[in-house]
Formats: sequence, structure tokens, C-alpha cells
Amino acid sequence: MLNQPVSLDDLDAVILDFGGVLYDIDYDAPPKAFAALGDSDFASLYHQAAQSTWFDDLETGQLDRETFYGHLAKRCHPGTTTDQIHQAWCCILTGMPPERAALVTALGTRTRLFLLSNTNAIHAAVFEADLQASLPDASAFWGSFEQAHYSHDLGIKKPHPETFLAVCERHGLAPGRTLFLDDSIQHVEGADKAGLHAHHLDLSREDFGGWMSRMGWSF
Repeated sequence: MLNQPVSLDDLDAVILDFGGVLYDIDYDAPPKAFAALGDSDFASLYHQAAQSTWFDDLETGQLDRETFYGHLAKRCHPGTTTDQIHQAWCCILTGMPPERAALVTALGTRTRLFLLSNTNAIHAAVFEADLQASLPDASAFWGSFEQAHYSHDLGIKKPHPETFLAVCERHGLAPGRTLFLDDSIQHVEGADKAGLHAHHLDLSREDFGGWMSRMGWSF
């Protein structure tokens, strides 16, 4: 059920990815920032399609902030501060247009809505604070979701099929009546293997609003 059109009437729930689908991400920014700090090979460790075990451990809650930043500090110029490393790590997060948040709020009035994000406690604190400050009604946005699931809380992450099945089981969702949307194809393929309606958002062609319009979900 990969990228097949489906009516909201045929779904019990929608699960959305966060970074890329809803919140804009700049994967090119951290490699540039870390290069300025002395690490010219950061891109080989972390990119959209794959990443090193450090980042996997961070995103499943097995690595704390201090240890993670310690790993990165060893790759940077001597004397690089923790704040510089923090800024370089978090510059990947660029924001969410208010009109996109409004679409999410509208969708939440029509179906059970969930968030499923591969993220870490460092980034979560930054983007939650940013949305609180930048959105006209951040509480309405977050209130649209029955629950937001972060990989560092779950202890498992996309694209493993068991991640999607765990979320479905926790909320009593039938995979065949649940749609998942993500901009990373490997995550979409994992959801498809778990039996969900799995849709890939190709950000080179359309954004979340364009996808909703193409699905006929305009309200």
C-alpha cells in the first residue's frame, strides 16, 4: 500500500513524521557548521539516508547529551566550546510556517492524528521552544495530536517495522486503516512492511500542503 490514494473515510488514523514533513530541516547546515569547527567529515557520519551508531544511540535514548557532545568535541579544533557544538548540531532545525501548523490543526479535527519522529532530546527541546515562540497558537498545534512519539522516548526508531507496529498497538490502531507520511523513503518502506498505508513526501516536488491537496484532503 505504498503511495496509494486513500480517503480519510477509509482511515482510522494518520501518523505524521515531524522533521521534513512538518518542521523544515536543513541537512547541509551541520556539515558546514562543523567544518568551521574543524570537523570536515561530519557529513559522512550524519545525513538523511543513514548515520553512525552515535546518532542512532542518541535517537533511541541510549546516549546522553554530555557523552554525545564529547564525541563531537574530539573531532573539532582544541578549545571548541560545548555551546559552539550545540549551535552547530541544532542549526539543522529551521522552523515551521504557521500555515502548515494550521493545516495540521485542521487535519486533527477530521481523524485521529499522531506524530512519529526519529529525534533526540536535544533537538526536541529546541524545536518545541521554537514552536512555542513562533506559532500563533502552539497549544492548538500540539493539541491536534493524540500523542507525539519521539524515538528517544520509545527506545526504537524508524524504519524498523516494529516501531510502527508498537505505535499502532499502543493506540489500538489497525495498520491497514492507518496512514503514515514521511519524507525519508526508507521510513516509508518500513511502514509499508508493517502493513500501513505508507506515503512518501518528495520535498523536491511538493510540501505537506501540496500533498494534502493532491490527496483531496482540503477542508
